[in-house]
Amino acid sequence: MKNFYVYKIFSKPFDADLLSAVVWDFDITGVLEDDDHISIFISEKSGTSENQISDSLIKLQNEMMIESFSITKECIEDKNWNEQWEKSREVIKASDHIVIKPSFKTYKMEKDEIVLTIDPKMSFGTGEHQTTKLVLRLLEKYIKKGMKVLDIGSGTGILAIASIKLGAEKSVAVDFDETCFDNCYENAVVNEVINQIEILTGEIDIVQENKFDLITANIQKNVLLEIADKVKMKTRKNSIIILSGLMKEDEEPVVRYYNKIGFQFIEKLILDEWIALVFQNE
Repeated sequence: MKNFYVYKIFSKPFDADLLSAVVWDFDITGVLEDDDHISIFISEKSGTSENQISDSLIKLQNEMMIESFSITKECIEDKNWNEQWEKSREVIKASDHIVIKPSFKTYKMEKDEIVLTIDPKMSFGTGEHQTTKLVLRLLEKYIKKGMKVLDIGSGTGILAIASIKLGAEKSVAVDFDETCFDNCYENAVVNEVINQIEILTGEIDIVQENKFDLITANIQKNVLLEIADKVKMKTRKNSIIILSGLMKEDEEPVVRYYNKIGFQFIEKLILDEWIALVFQNE
């Protein structure tokens, strides 16, 4: 049984968005926000340590963004993830037409809505985080019927599943975390799109196909820069690329590099301090 560490982070003043923005720079699996703290979930295989997290919080103190903080730590088995998740999950209106709900919640679908049933198993992508909402809103705009989509860092599979629901013909979901394979598979089955999604475990190199019509990657800045050239190899002329997992200050270096390798910057969306960027292959 794989174990996970749960770090609860308290701060004065408490700012959930600020703390979440800091911890997503690390190799974490998920974040839950509570009234007075956030909980972050880290696989026992992760290289992230409590000292690294503490150093980032000390930096916030030095910049006078928080006055003080404290961290608690516990170890849980992965089977307890859903139990903790269910305590705080609600139905999420992610965009004008996309609604995300956990399997244990009921929801009456309204006209023109697409309802995604998503349960996590230590995988990122519940629809709560701003970056996921941003990508979903952009998928609504850019998905065309019959497209072939690649989702890099697929987590729960939410973006791959949404792509199919919005009209894509096929979606390839790839993530290096082996937990994501089962999670994505189960969510694809529940949403009745399993025959249109190929699920892979590994890095982008494991994807055999090329010439995708649209590629999504909701990952942190450093990874997006590292894989940029590999993303380029998976495109065809006029392919759309949607990148998120980014904060406002990440825009300039990401746009500069993707422009350099032949992508034209199209637009960005902003939600709180987070952004999503859209490019087109020239």
